[in-house]
Amino acid sequence: MAPSRSILHVDMDAFYASVEQRDNPELRGKPLAVGGTSNRGVVAAASYEAREFGVRSAMPMRDALRRCPHLLRVRPRMPHYKRVSRQVFEIFRSFTPLVEGLSLDEAFLDVTASESLFGPPQDIAVAIKKQILETTSLTASVGVASNKLVAKIASDLDKPDGLTVVYPEHYASRLDPLPAAVIPGIGRETLKRLEHAGLRTVKDLREASDRVLEPVFGRYTRKTRERASGIDDRPVVPSREEKSISAEETYDEDLTTRSQMERELLRLTERTAARLRKAGLAAGTVQIKIRQSDFKTYTRQRRIQPAVNGTDSVFAIARDLLGSWLSSNPGARIRLLGVGGSDLAPAEQPDLFADSDSTTAVDEAVDRIRDRFGADVLGRARTLDR
Repeated sequence: MAPSRSILHVDMDAFYASVEQRDNPELRGKPLAVGGTSNRGVVAAASYEAREFGVRSAMPMRDALRRCPHLLRVRPRMPHYKRVSRQVFEIFRSFTPLVEGLSLDEAFLDVTASESLFGPPQDIAVAIKKQILETTSLTASVGVASNKLVAKIASDLDKPDGLTVVYPEHYASRLDPLPAAVIPGIGRETLKRLEHAGLRTVKDLREASDRVLEPVFGRYTRKTRERASGIDDRPVVPSREEKSISAEETYDEDLTTRSQMERELLRLTERTAARLRKAGLAAGTVQIKIRQSDFKTYTRQRRIQPAVNGTDSVFAIARDLLGSWLSSNPGARIRLLGVGGSDLAPAEQPDLFADSDSTTAVDEAVDRIRDRFGADVLGRARTLDR
């Protein structure tokens, strides 16, 4: 049997919304949504006051306003959230190098080897919560268990500002009463099938026969029963290889002209290419994402060799892909546009002795200025509204 591990799942409480409420006292204690401020936008995060009205992330803003007519709305400030996230992750890494980030506000920590320095895992969790509060004035909820699955479930049991420890001998008593939806991978459609089969709780999944589970889960039946029993041997992986880098935006008003579409495509390309360069990566495939006003969504992509990360190079491919799509969809009205790069590889070191590439020099200069003064301080003339 594998030795027992001590795993923490740390989840910042309503992260984007909490940062906004921290920074603006007028927003505190009020229902708040971070996201697109028009009725066509989407909720990126909701404060706990908004959640009491049923407002949730990924909900269309019009639905959120229907549930909570006095909902306050602010646009997301991603660069600011990233700065706060870096503060939080620095705290994580002061306790253990085994930190697996899941998003800006969520991570697994393996603190097994840290116990000799900092004490039992629950004490480490308390210390992390305390340092986060002192450093950022924000709260976090922590789940402590011997594996990632149960730690993540535990962190949701006492929110906000909670701490839940679930020992292996208590897995059945703590997990059994919970709804089946707490098991990762069980989505809305699967829940409907489970409901039809009379399976509503984790205990139902754990005790159900293969004859009942296999029509729903097929070859994942055994894995599902293991998860319902609190069994999970996945390690905490501190370095997660990025598979793609992209940027997309939903627009308050449909894009209806090609000049509008290309202008927005260039803006998105600038963001994507800058992220590629900052990560020291280049894309072997460039893709675009298009969503029409009727919500039909399309993707187009092209493999290229060698891989690229220059703004002009990526934009030339993205614009060509968009043009090809428009030729087959005349009169299209676009509500969402995205540009991405995949098949990522380390960017090649430019030839130090060759003549300088002016395009590369421009990109590097723009990156340096934006890193120092902010992403919105500089842009290509073509991205400006007339």
